[in-house]
Amino acid sequence: MNKIFETPLYGYRRNADQDLPTPAPHTVAIIGAGPVGLAMAIDLAQHGIKSVVLDDNDKVSFGSRAICFAKRTLEIADRLGFGDPLVDKGVVWNLGKVFFDDRKVYEFNLLPEDGHKRPAFINLQQYYFEEYLVHRARALDIDIRGKSKVTSVAPGEDHVILDVDTPDGPYRIQADWVIACDGAGSPTRSMMGLDFVGRVFEDNFLIADVTMDAEFPTERWFWFDPPFNRGQSALLHKQPDGVWRIDLQLGWDIDKDEEKKPEKVIPRLKAMLGDDVNFELEWLSIYTFQCRRMEKFRHGRVIFAGDSAHQVSPFGARGANSGIQDVDNLGWKLAAVINGHARDALLDTYDLERIHGADENILNSSRSTDFITPKSETSRIFRNAVLDLSERYAFARPLVNSGRLSMPCSYDGMALNGADDLPDAPARSRPGSPCPDSPVGDGYLLAHLGGAFKILAINTTAPETINVNGVTISSVVLNTDDSALRDRYLGKATQGVYLIRPDQHVVSRWPKFDESAVKAALTCALGGNL
Repeated sequence: MNKIFETPLYGYRRNADQDLPTPAPHTVAIIGAGPVGLAMAIDLAQHGIKSVVLDDNDKVSFGSRAICFAKRTLEIADRLGFGDPLVDKGVVWNLGKVFFDDRKVYEFNLLPEDGHKRPAFINLQQYYFEEYLVHRARALDIDIRGKSKVTSVAPGEDHVILDVDTPDGPYRIQADWVIACDGAGSPTRSMMGLDFVGRVFEDNFLIADVTMDAEFPTERWFWFDPPFNRGQSALLHKQPDGVWRIDLQLGWDIDKDEEKKPEKVIPRLKAMLGDDVNFELEWLSIYTFQCRRMEKFRHGRVIFAGDSAHQVSPFGARGANSGIQDVDNLGWKLAAVINGHARDALLDTYDLERIHGADENILNSSRSTDFITPKSETSRIFRNAVLDLSERYAFARPLVNSGRLSMPCSYDGMALNGADDLPDAPARSRPGSPCPDSPVGDGYLLAHLGGAFKILAINTTAPETINVNGVTISSVVLNTDDSALRDRYLGKATQGVYLIRPDQHVVSRWPKFDESAVKAALTCALGGNL
């Protein structure tokens, strides 16, 4: 069994704040040192904003938990400076297969085109993801305080007071901004008297992480009504270190404690894997599908991100991936407000855009759940007919829903989008969309865009930099006939200019550089039109 989750990575150390007679001032306090909280601290640090991260734990999460990290998450990790170790350690995959009963009905490729730096997905235990985040945070000298439990949250008009309990007793800090990244059971949410709205589905699933030497390929395998779990579903994924993730549907009316006992779990796994496969249990859990979110993510000076703000079912890999997209959206906006480049109304667009993202995830997750666990005999007959047809007919395959896998969110029609004045340009790079990657020379486009506002000029000219109200924008000028870049950004046009946000979403696009148009678009992107 991997021992990484037994080793303190940010153990308790007494700090100077504990000896002050009044609450110590901080610009940003982040509650929770999981993937979202640590990524948030790193993003802010790269924008020049210091934060303190508080967690009642002092080590990475126990068990693999989240394991599927999507291409967009890997691209954000590249921007935050820890993408390479994720991919180096992770199991890379693009292919999935769907089975009905004992036969394969079809397979799919999540990244059918070339010319991207990162794969569609990697599988990697969450404890490794957190370990690499801690190392990156240490490199940026971020203040992570383990064994520091926030016991009280008192929002004010221009600050928030936090009471923090430690092995040496309590102390108090005052933060200009608080970001709650303390998970699905968020104590911060409870202390503020807030709650979720949404659905809890009447079904339970067993997660079993097992170590074994097996000949299964590096693919996502999903079964409907398999012989080894009749009337239910199952999922198989490969992870690093010879660990495999198995999900088995159990039904609603179960005794969870009884179902987690090894004497109950092992026969289920043997029925699936065969008696000749030797395996050992590493981690077990039972979860219930939930698709819920807070009504608002921003509450004055307290902002919620990740599972503390929204929950979806695990099928589709939307939990951790959507949390990292929360970070991607919030970091640059909070930095712009703190640095005086935008009014705090800009933070209301975090609410608008990421609630849009959460609703999109909840919709897809709910549809997946309804397909995986039909609620009536009529629904089950329809589901099974679709599966039968998908084996022979391509038209039925888009109807099969074994968990629509996480895709990056586009902010179509949102307030920060500017003009779309590039005729015949492709929809995939429209305003509001995340920039598609593409080969550029010996590297890739997203590395050139980085984490600041950028002008992207393709087959045309743009000044090296421009300054708008104290914000300096540099240009990436590319003269190329590369087919991937042209297909993804120009379409039928011969040239084009894009304004890109720090989270690498498109603001506006035009046929050529126009300084007044760029300035108007930047003003819009910083919330000046709100």
